[in-house]
Amino acid sequence: MRAGVQEVWKRSPVSLESCGVPETWKRYGWDVDYNLDQALRWHVSTLNIKSSPIPPEWEKKFEDFEKKMGYRFILRRLEYPRMVRPGEMMPVHMWFLNAGVAPVYRKYILAVELYASNGEAVIKTPADITTWLPGDAVFDSTLYVPESLKPGEYHFRVGLLDPRTERPAIKLAIEGRQPDGWYDLGAIQVQ
Repeated sequence: MRAGVQEVWKRSPVSLESCGVPETWKRYGWDVDYNLDQALRWHVSTLNIKSSPIPPEWEKKFEDFEKKMGYRFILRRLEYPRMVRPGEMMPVHMWFLNAGVAPVYRKYILAVELYASNGEAVIKTPADITTWLPGDAVFDSTLYVPESLKPGEYHFRVGLLDPRTERPAIKLAIEGRQPDGWYDLGAIQVQ
């Protein structure tokens, strides 16, 4: 505490290694709930339990724990217009919940893709998702609709892209994920 480690999680991942393994915790009567709660309290991103088996009666506790450690992005609300024109700005509102206990530490790119059989456009946003601490994060902005898009109906898709490959890299805790990693969240008309 004197070294100020209680704030490190906001800028660097917290990786913990357990003292003993879950089988020894059980053998000595240690409180698994307390151990896992303490890891979450310290904003754990990774936990090393030394590739050991988890007692069957604790498997659900560990599954629930895994859903809370690190980051867990849920897109709670998405608003965009039903129709856009190429060469114009499109208002977009996204409300995310980081249901985990830590932010993501790499600068992934929040992007929108307008996708159809006759064309597609990936529109990167300026959002800095490394600032999305546990709790709510809102992206409100206008995005430029490329002039190259042909008229027609497009799928409105959202993704968190790897900055090197520019392909979707993070799974969101929502439905709609497509085989290519994008989340298909509705239709939009380009006129």
